[in-house]
Parts: sequence; C-alpha cells; structure tokens
Amino acid sequence: MNGLSTVLILVGLFLLGGIYSFVKQKMPRGLIVVLAFGSAMCLSAGVLRLDVWS
Repeated sequence: MNGLSTVLILVGLFLLGGIYSFVKQKMPRGLIVVLAFGSAMCLSAGVLRLDVWS
C-alpha cells in the first residue's frame, strides 16, 4: 500500500499548489477553503497510510 500513500501525498501537494495559485488570482474564498480541506485530508491520509507510521 505504499503506492497509495505516495499518490495521496502527491495529490495533497498538488492541491496545495492550487491553493497558492487561487490566492494569487483572488478566487472566491469558498473554493480556497474547499481546496485547503481536501489537501489536508489527502496529506493526512497519505501520511497515516505510510508503513513507517503503522
């Protein structure tokens, strides 16, 4: 399951980049909050699924 952890972490980092881009473009706050929540969920799930932590 190490591959799934990697994918989740990469998706979380991709969403973090999207948040940075949306803040610079002054997009609606609601969209930024949803992206931040999704990014946090992906990153935390990826880290928790790593074999090192279990």
